[in-house]
Amino acid sequence: MKTLATTCICLLLTVLGLQQGKAQSFVVGAWQAQTDSVTTVMLITPDYFTVTSYTPHRFISTMGGTWVGTGDHSATTNIEFNSANKSQVGQHPDASADFEGENLVVNLDGQRYTFSRLDDGSAALAGCWQITARDRDGKMSPMQPGPRKTIKILTGTRFQWVAINTQTGEFFGTGGGTYTFENNVYTENIDFFSRDNSRVGASLEFKGAVNGNKWDHSGKSSKGDPIHEEWTRK
Repeated sequence: MKTLATTCICLLLTVLGLQQGKAQSFVVGAWQAQTDSVTTVMLITPDYFTVTSYTPHRFISTMGGTWVGTGDHSATTNIEFNSANKSQVGQHPDASADFEGENLVVNLDGQRYTFSRLDDGSAALAGCWQITARDRDGKMSPMQPGPRKTIKILTGTRFQWVAINTQTGEFFGTGGGTYTFENNVYTENIDFFSRDNSRVGASLEFKGAVNGNKWDHSGKSSKGDPIHEEWTRK
């Protein structure tokens, strides 16, 4: 199962190899595979994906990047991060998998993994977001675009943030789990945290307001520090 997160993009590409119009809408959302104590969650938005493996007691690995359909039976990807193998950053891997009923199924190293759907990607916050401004001394300060960035991927019920450098392949950290967004209150429930597993199980509540492709986000970080950020949908 350790290698599953490293090669799970194979699933995405062959799923796209079915019928692109159907697949691109059907594959979007959150998916989960379970083997023994290891959980692997795959988040797919219309242009970004992540694959993360973890147990209740430790973070294992995560990878992700952009993807786009290139024809009726093909797609291409660009790996932006891989915590287990940074040499994959900038590569464009492909392989195969299939639908089986409502599930995604992959055979890897002689083992069969079945991904069941967690959600269909429908939500006001669904998409890939990048932090673009931060409160400094009471004033929102824009962040200059560059290879070092923090992004957050959200589907209908799941979220994951990742801090990376796409130029050097460096991976700085990630966390994720489930979320809700109701009455301008955004709540995260942490299922994995690469920097500190003791945070798993915690819930963080923030004020949130979405205006088009801008998301105003304020509250306290997992360390208890006050934050006020602006995120922009990519």
